[in-house]
Amino acid sequence: MLARTSREYVECDQHEKAYQSQDAVFVARKRAVGNQRQKPMRFTRSVGLGIKTPATAIESNYVDKKCPFTGNVSIRGRILKGLVLSTKMKRTIIVRRDYLHYIPKYRRFEKRHKNIAVHCSPAFSVKEGDVVTMGECRPLSKTVRFNVVAHEPAANAQTGKKSFRTF
Repeated sequence: MLARTSREYVECDQHEKAYQSQDAVFVARKRAVGNQRQKPMRFTRSVGLGIKTPATAIESNYVDKKCPFTGNVSIRGRILKGLVLSTKMKRTIIVRRDYLHYIPKYRRFEKRHKNIAVHCSPAFSVKEGDVVTMGECRPLSKTVRFNVVAHEPAANAQTGKKSFRTF
């Protein structure tokens, strides 16, 4: 993991009005003369739970404090899968979760769905129709309580947005 990270400081992507830098990295570090082992200049970590840190999170220059791989967010609780409906918001996507609800009176199931707002790190290039795995985290905003931890590109684009799919 350390072989892919840079030891020299590379300035992060600056797309905002405020200066963007990772909280865990001290930019003005002095060079240690006799020290052989230096910490990398990009903070990344393993989420755990058998989830691999994507290569783009380690190698790229984005700054996202709500990213589970480079920010200050821990994944705990539920791990869910769903279909991406919308990517119109900045770093937030809408994911559709389909499920069956049992009606005891008729001894049958009915189809139901929920739309969940999920934070999507710049480490993933997500498009509509893709299947994402999301992990529960602390509340990131009024509606966002989940974070994308894995991404599977769309297998077939023929199925509609509102077609019922279980994972």
